[in-house]
Amino acid sequence: MRTLFKPLALATIIACGAAQVQAACLDNRTNVFVGAVDSGVINKDIGGICINDRIIDTAVEGANWGNHGEFVSAVSALTLEWQKTKKITVQERSGLMRVAAQAAVGKTLSVKIAAINDFHGQLLSPGNFSGKPVGGIDMLAAYVNSIRAKSPNSVVVSAGDLIGATPLISALFHDEPTIEGMNILGLDVNAVGNHEFDEGKDELLRMQNGGCHPTDANSCQGNQVGTPYPFEGAKFKFLAANVVEKADGKTLFPAYAIKNFKGNKVAFIGMTLKATPSIVTPSGISTLDFKDEAETVNALIPELKAQGAKAVVVVVHEGAVDSTSSVINDCTGISGALLDIVKRMDDEVDLVISGHTHQAYLCSLPNSVDRNIPVTSTNAIGRMVTEIDMTLNTATREVESIAVDNVLVDRSNPAMTAVPALTTLVSNYNALAAPLANQAIGLITAAITRSSNSAGESALGDVIADAQLEATAPADLGGAIIAFMNPGGIRADFTYASSAAGEGDGVVTYGEAFIVQPFGNSLVTKTLSGQQLYDLLEQQWGVLQPFARILQVSKGFAYQHTFDTTPANFAAQKGGKFVCDGSVQLNGVPIDKLASYRVTMNSFLATGGDNFTVFNAGTAPLGGAVDLDAMKDYFAAHTPAAPGTQDRIVKVATCPVTP
Repeated sequence: MRTLFKPLALATIIACGAAQVQAACLDNRTNVFVGAVDSGVINKDIGGICINDRIIDTAVEGANWGNHGEFVSAVSALTLEWQKTKKITVQERSGLMRVAAQAAVGKTLSVKIAAINDFHGQLLSPGNFSGKPVGGIDMLAAYVNSIRAKSPNSVVVSAGDLIGATPLISALFHDEPTIEGMNILGLDVNAVGNHEFDEGKDELLRMQNGGCHPTDANSCQGNQVGTPYPFEGAKFKFLAANVVEKADGKTLFPAYAIKNFKGNKVAFIGMTLKATPSIVTPSGISTLDFKDEAETVNALIPELKAQGAKAVVVVVHEGAVDSTSSVINDCTGISGALLDIVKRMDDEVDLVISGHTHQAYLCSLPNSVDRNIPVTSTNAIGRMVTEIDMTLNTATREVESIAVDNVLVDRSNPAMTAVPALTTLVSNYNALAAPLANQAIGLITAAITRSSNSAGESALGDVIADAQLEATAPADLGGAIIAFMNPGGIRADFTYASSAAGEGDGVVTYGEAFIVQPFGNSLVTKTLSGQQLYDLLEQQWGVLQPFARILQVSKGFAYQHTFDTTPANFAAQKGGKFVCDGSVQLNGVPIDKLASYRVTMNSFLATGGDNFTVFNAGTAPLGGAVDLDAMKDYFAAHTPAAPGTQDRIVKVATCPVTP
């Protein structure tokens, strides 16, 4: 739990009855003290300000001075001027210099870090968290500003997925609104996440360097919303220590950034998870390699030390899972890939700021020499910000202590005022997106959610797979008879909104559908054999998967499996064979392993995304509509649409005995 760093104030002690001391300088003691050391000097008024306040305004302990010598020199210059102008005596100056020399001021330096992760372009408030309205970039900026105001030494960092999988207000404009908003907020660095690569390497480089999108007229709306035209790109730095070009081994973006706080250097190493190629469209990153996270960090340590950076912060888009995820400052039952990464890190690393799992946790985890270091994550989509107090020893330049706190970005907090420039930015972009976002595309009979049953099937997964099958079933559009949907591509639920009278309206808008499927993937139909379909289903829990990924399937396709979908039991089953032989059916007829079938998937899966390499082996590919257009057509043909029946994938204790 966070503890505040409180400067050792230069306490003022006033001699009562001294005529030359104004009432404003009165205190409950007699002299100026530094900590427990008595200066022997009465706290006089000098030019309308008490001596004590003059010194405090010049030297807040742990903040304004890079070392103790600078503070003593400043007090020396100040008091010498007072002595020359006869505001203090030689003896009084001697007393002030004595306590300045004994003070702790400048022996430590306080650095404030404001950290976010997985913002995903959530410019508007995402709703409530813990019963309070939260988020929105204008209020997030207010909380960031409040953290920065506590120290003149501050930095704002993001642990990836700043963009990608974004709502329409950002995605319609190719996430330029999010970059522009973060420029205003004052973000310093963003470690690339997997979603930064959703539109490929070249588009990510445009996010950094600026310029208009080569084909989309919705890009570069600066003249409409009051931002620079053409799109100026990020004023902050993207960092990607473990993302290198295959051709020459050079990093796509800088590996790290060094912040120099009055001679005290703090290095921020930024990177994404090594597994990024398996969860983004492979064609967009075909020229890149993604290196091991811990090995990348450890290799950089000598270089950072040579540059005088003895404080090292790793900002990584990889995370953990906390079993008590509703407790934002907890670390109970922590698990996940991040633990092994931290365990292999060099002892020079002082702090890890993480992301990816969309969970809030504050942990103390062992590194390579079993020293516990703080590891943080702050939920997602702007609901929270992590406030970090880092205290540096100015003599050694090492980290002396770190305290952390996950702070809810509470829009109802009367002490916080949203940043007007960002409120205006969001309002302007919202107005541009509103005609499309508010367009009704259909009705639903009840909420359709991503929640899966014990077999791994969701009602929304059924509906999306059916929509994609219908869009590609005609012979000239693919001739598909089966469709698969990856669960990670389903980003939200279709809620059945309620009126004040308690009645649901059931209206689905384009904006709501976009939130559900924000990636703009196109549909692809390929030919697979029956055996390949069996192999594909086994890849759902294959050796390359970090967790079970149960593909959602279209109407008429069904099968049985014995896999335990409980996350805690995944590792023991990974790579096994669990599909019941003979149970894979199409319209009640068992799949013939030697026969051929036309199968639809999105463009992400079509190139082996999510480690489903079987899709790569498909033949006779035919491109189709964008997935969201398929959803729109489905609602037009099935209004009101009902939730899927969740009876296509069946979990059984044991497979039936085949004749």
